[in-house]
Order: sequence, then structure tokens, then C-alpha cells
Amino acid sequence: MNRKELLLHGWECAYDKEDWYPPLKEALSGISAAEASWRPVGEAANTIWENVSHLLYYKERLLHRLLGTEFPGSAETNDDTFTPSGGPADEDAWQATLLKMESVHRHIHEQLSLLTDEELNQMATYTPIYQNVMSLVLHDAFHTGQIVQVRKLQGSWPTRRSFE
Repeated sequence: MNRKELLLHGWECAYDKEDWYPPLKEALSGISAAEASWRPVGEAANTIWENVSHLLYYKERLLHRLLGTEFPGSAETNDDTFTPSGGPADEDAWQATLLKMESVHRHIHEQLSLLTDEELNQMATYTPIYQNVMSLVLHDAFHTGQIVQVRKLQGSWPTRRSFE
């Protein structure tokens, strides 16, 4: 497996391919806007929707870098990236967020599959593209774990999971 294949494999596992941890798509499956907006006890605790908004922000930034277009994001701090686009009663906004996540993730996969090894070495601001992608794979895994933990706390995660 070459570097690009390894990156693509990681990218797939981060979103919709079961591996050593549940993929993000599975972690978000069946969640309502109300469940996505539920906040665990603790000042630093994030909701599922806040985590998804945060992940989406950085995925969109990567996509714009890959496309060579200007990223319209305006977050001044990392905390600013956790702002959801709706609230507990806004099911349409939650579903739109999930669709956008899937679309952006797939679009990045398409762009990555077109890159040569030389292009993977090109700088994406401060780091090479390949490193930026790998960091986002790890970032997705980290926040997917947080999402699963929130679901366990709220009782919306299955007590047993079956996967192959």
C-alpha cells in the first residue's frame, strides 16, 4: 500500500468504513437534533452538534486548500469552530449539517484520489497536504470517540454493537 492508498484508507475509515473504532457516519446515525444538542454536565463539555460543526469547519478548510479556492470560514479561535447551525428543535438544520458533512467528506476523497505523490508533498499553509490529511483523520477519530461517549452518557448508543 503506497502513501496515497494509506491516506485514502484512513479517510474512508474516519467517516464510513468500520475499522478499530466506529466511523463518524455510524456514530451519527439515528441522532435527532435534540440529541445532537444535548450537553453533558461540565463547562468544557461539547454537544454532538458542536463537535460535528467543528469537524466540518476543518474539513471545509482542507477542501478549499485542495481546490485552490479561498476558504470563507471566519473563526478567530478554535472555540469558534464549535458553533452549530441550529438548535434542539431545528431538525432541518441538523439534517442539512449531516448532508453537508457527507458531501464535503466525499469531495475531499475525490480530490485526494486525483493527487500525485508529488502533489501530496505540496505545502497546505504550514504542512504538506499528506500531513494535513493524516492529521484530520486522527482529528476525526478523536472527536468520533467524544461523540460516542456523549451518546453513551445520554443512553442513545447501543449497549452492544455488531460489525464485520
